[in-house]
Amino acid sequence: MKEDDQALFRQAVQWASQALGDRCTPTGERLMDHALGSASILSGMQADPATCTAALLVSSSEILQPDLNRGRHNDPIKEEFGPEVARLVQGARELLRLSGIASGASEGSEDAPLQKEMLRKMLLAMAADLRIVLLRLASRLQTLRWHASSKVPCRPDLARETLDLYAPLANRLGIWQIKWEMEDLSFRFTDPARYKEIAGLLEEKRAERELFIAQTVEQLTAELKKMDIAADITGRPKHIYSIYNKMRQKELDFSQLFDVRAMRIIVQTERDCYSALGLVHELWVPLADEFDDYISRPKPNGYRSLHTVVADESGRPFEVQIRTRAMHEFAEFGMAAHWRYKESPHPGANEATAATDQYDRQLAWMRQLLAWNTEAAQRPGGGAGTAAASTLDSGSVTEQSSAVRLSKPPEERIYVLSPQARVIELPAGATPVDFAYYLHTDLGHRCRGARIDGQMVPLQTQLQTGQTVEIVTTKSGGPSRDWINPQLGFLASPRSRAKVRAWFSAIELQQRITQGQTLVEKELQRLGKTAVNLEHLAQQLGFAQADDLYVAVAKEECSLRQIDAVFQPVAVVAEPSLESLIVHSSRAERGGAGTKSGVLVVGVDSLMTQLARCCRPAPPDAITGFVTRGRGVSIHRADCASFLALKARQAERVIDVTWGQAEAQTLYPVDLHVQAQDRAGLLRDLSEVFARLRLNVVGVNTHSKASMAYMSFTVEIRDGGELQRVLVALREVSGVLTAERRVT
Repeated sequence: MKEDDQALFRQAVQWASQALGDRCTPTGERLMDHALGSASILSGMQADPATCTAALLVSSSEILQPDLNRGRHNDPIKEEFGPEVARLVQGARELLRLSGIASGASEGSEDAPLQKEMLRKMLLAMAADLRIVLLRLASRLQTLRWHASSKVPCRPDLARETLDLYAPLANRLGIWQIKWEMEDLSFRFTDPARYKEIAGLLEEKRAERELFIAQTVEQLTAELKKMDIAADITGRPKHIYSIYNKMRQKELDFSQLFDVRAMRIIVQTERDCYSALGLVHELWVPLADEFDDYISRPKPNGYRSLHTVVADESGRPFEVQIRTRAMHEFAEFGMAAHWRYKESPHPGANEATAATDQYDRQLAWMRQLLAWNTEAAQRPGGGAGTAAASTLDSGSVTEQSSAVRLSKPPEERIYVLSPQARVIELPAGATPVDFAYYLHTDLGHRCRGARIDGQMVPLQTQLQTGQTVEIVTTKSGGPSRDWINPQLGFLASPRSRAKVRAWFSAIELQQRITQGQTLVEKELQRLGKTAVNLEHLAQQLGFAQADDLYVAVAKEECSLRQIDAVFQPVAVVAEPSLESLIVHSSRAERGGAGTKSGVLVVGVDSLMTQLARCCRPAPPDAITGFVTRGRGVSIHRADCASFLALKARQAERVIDVTWGQAEAQTLYPVDLHVQAQDRAGLLRDLSEVFARLRLNVVGVNTHSKASMAYMSFTVEIRDGGELQRVLVALREVSGVLTAERRVT
């Protein structure tokens, strides 16, 4: 450290010694020893002097200011060591408090795995400064080291929390040294028998394995240099917990593990990758079936690298990974990052939600920042004190390195706590009302107030990560219509707004049911039918249940006259008279004396003809004639049911007719039936079709039942081609199910 930094650190040691004295943790560890151990770990991570100083003062601050309230009195740490150190100390304490509350609540819950993941996200979101997370990781690692060295039994829940929470955090931040040591120590306390068994299976101590790695790295570096290949070579001996995980997940014996020792070679180009592979296979004996070329055949998540397993002169296998710098950056910081396929429930799965993508960007930012700090500290003349102080402060680097300036991405998700300490993930800008609807729809409906960290706040207050939210409810009631007004700021989540709208829709539906039921019951009283089964009545009218009938009556989609008709006696259907089967001539036929209907009566000239109203014939329909009394010849379609009935009674009056040469203005009325889903503007859209085709509509009849519209149109056409065009156009209208000509 610089002289000023050394003086600051000595001052912190003296301050902490006076404040802590011989105080110990409940397990027996001296607080001063814990503070010094944490600072030592951070120094090994190339942390800046402010972070190391804060590690010494976290425990002291708990004694000096146990209430964590900085607003009621002066902060002695801020006065003595400056605002930067004070901010780190307060952040570390707050992070410790929240993680203790939430992790205790997640144990034993039905969604424990989800809650642990939410807690990890909350801890990262809480730490606006990366150094706060580092302080927490160093403190936990020091606790595990003390238990291991002092032989004091470690609580299983503390070791399990480390495996579930802190080791994955270190893994995701790329702090591999902290990760493997945390996992090994925690595994030693959670399953000591299995730990000792795997440790015994290792033929050599970890120090010997590390020596093997160092010698291999030196040999590879020299050989690659001879080939003029610039390479960055690293090695790692696989730690015990990782060995256990691989044996358990892949159901392997220890003898089947080939990556207890592993090397990674990073080169400049793909050509160098294959050249380095050839060198590795030349120096050592490759094992059969243990080579994977993920460069020519990348994994589904985009991961690219060469993997091979070779054996040295003693027959000891070790794994070698070869990749370019770009491949390495993608594997470390992209969607193929190591943690994703190690920790994802489905290896290689890509969680493509916006919240997860934002979380990944934040992790990549933190890992890149930490990696840059380590590299800067290792450059000649760039110790921890010169590089880390500016790098780990707020996400920007020194002016000399502005080209690699990193900015923290904006936060899009927040993580708050329920009164039961469950971690809840909400969109940024969420309010207490959003929180209430997330927990339960009924809780949201009855929400009338909220407390944040024990203080009453307005319902429009935007929540922040780490806050504890409590909802004040009423026994009954519902939401306010103001809540769905986006300008008032009560709700930020579309999901919550949809629930409020659904509530008002349900209320409106119930009001319509009540209104319609009242109208139906009054009508039945007027008819003297109060004992009628309403469900059966609704089915008679074409509704599935009585509530549907009530809604249709309230919306005036079903007339009360239809109810009257159900109780009217069925009239005897009289046989059709000849006159009823004849219609008046169409508009075109009434246009002048010279207008002809276009029908020729075989063998007779100048007979008056009328088109029958029952079947509406039009060219090129097959037609036939029936001689009426005083009304000329009635023209029917050959398959008309009414005509067939008349023919059966008076066959002698049937006469042959054909379509003649009609005049250009001759029009023929036809009946069209349309069935469609009832909606606003349906009749207007259908009318536009007739207007676009320049067809005259001489009759319209429409009614609705059970959200369906049934429409009949009488349209004047010139021939069958025009009929087909209008039917095709009607079927293209939105919501139309069928459009066809009426057939009797």
